[in-house]
Amino acid sequence: MVRNATAVWSGSGKEGSGQLTTQSTTLNQTQYSYLSRFENGVGTNPEELVAAAHAGCFTMKLSFVLGAAGFTPTSIETKCEITLDSGAITKSYLTVKATVPGIDDAKFQECVKDAEANCPISKLLNTAISSEATLA
Repeated sequence: MVRNATAVWSGSGKEGSGQLTTQSTTLNQTQYSYLSRFENGVGTNPEELVAAAHAGCFTMKLSFVLGAAGFTPTSIETKCEITLDSGAITKSYLTVKATVPGIDDAKFQECVKDAEANCPISKLLNTAISSEATLA
């Protein structure tokens, strides 16, 4: 399977602007700029998209890991915080809240660590990955 996205940029790094379009067109000429990346401008930015990708990938992987362990989650909510420091992504922090009938906390934490280490986006990122997980 191959997926793609396209970025188009016009102008300088600080004054220019760009648009991002994904293969599915969920993002369709979505605006991004220096202001949306480093300040509070309107639009998205690469770090926000990495956070969305990591949260989504991890959450789906956790569902599969829980299923393989014999548990079906009622819900899993994951927030991902990506840290950009001195021009590099230095950290990805996952905050997980889940409702999983019949599981104890030790088994849940084991499943979270498995998903954290083995989701494809975790494997892609060359950075420190950590998490905090609670059962509802």
